[in-house]
Parts: sequence; structure tokens; C-alpha cells
Amino acid sequence: MITCERYHDISCGHRVVGHEGKCRHLHGHNYRFHFTCAPAPERIDVTAMGDNVPRVVDCQPGTLDSVGRVVDFSVIKQQLCQWLEDNWDHRLLLWEQDPLAEELEVLDNSIVLVPFNPTAENIAKHMVEQVAPEQLHGYGVTLCRCKVEETRKCSATFTKETTA
Repeated sequence: MITCERYHDISCGHRVVGHEGKCRHLHGHNYRFHFTCAPAPERIDVTAMGDNVPRVVDCQPGTLDSVGRVVDFSVIKQQLCQWLEDNWDHRLLLWEQDPLAEELEVLDNSIVLVPFNPTAENIAKHMVEQVAPEQLHGYGVTLCRCKVEETRKCSATFTKETTA
């Protein structure tokens, strides 16, 4: 399968409920998100338009558009990187079940309650399974893998299972 990748950096705070070490405290990271995209089974090839009407073309894994791309990198930037900027950059991610969530939420609208304990693993999975399908709908591309680096030494990756 052929894929394309773009990364994006944000600064964001979190805490991990139940962590046995320092990560149980509020803290932040300069996160790096690596987005790996693959062609969707059906896609609209914007370069294959007749009378300004997009034509749906069937794509097998590894199939590129008529220009020779999985997707233009600007789509990843506009749909995924910008989503991070608008929703999580310079914000504090707290699990909605975190005992601190209710107390801190009233203090500042920069707190984002998420439906998962905000580990790098859960953040990557959320991006692939929840955010990307909505953000990439209609672009003929799917986010098949997301790697989230908390530091240069520590990262977690979620890869979407494919059906053969």
C-alpha cells in the first residue's frame, strides 16, 4: 500500500488519571502528530471532473489520483493540522471522568474534556477513529495511522486495521 505522511506540532497539557508516576500531575508537552493517509476505497478525484462535476473513481489500495498522489498535502494540513490548532493547541486535555475536570472546567474555557484518559495511545486512536473520518469525509482519503510524540524519545502509534 502506498501512503503519504505529514506531521504537525502543537503544545498541549494533560494529566493521566491513575498513572503511578509524575504523569498523574497536570503537565504539558510539545506534541508532534504524524498523520499517515491512504486512498479510501471510493474517492472523488478532483482532477477527473467533467463539466465541473467531480467524478467518483474506485481506488484499490495503492492507487493514486490522476496527478499521482494519495492526496494533496494541503488537505491534511487544512483538515487535520488545522483541527488540532483549533481544538487542542494551547489547551488542557482532561478525561471527562477525571475528578479534577469539573473543578477546573469552570475556571477556564481552555480546558477540553475528552471521552478517554489522554494518554498518547488514546489520543492517537481518537484521531484515527473519531476525528479523521469526519474531517476527511469526501476527500477520498483515510487516516490509516497516527503517531503521537510526547517527547523526542517517547511516542505511541495507532494503526487502523484493514480488512482484506
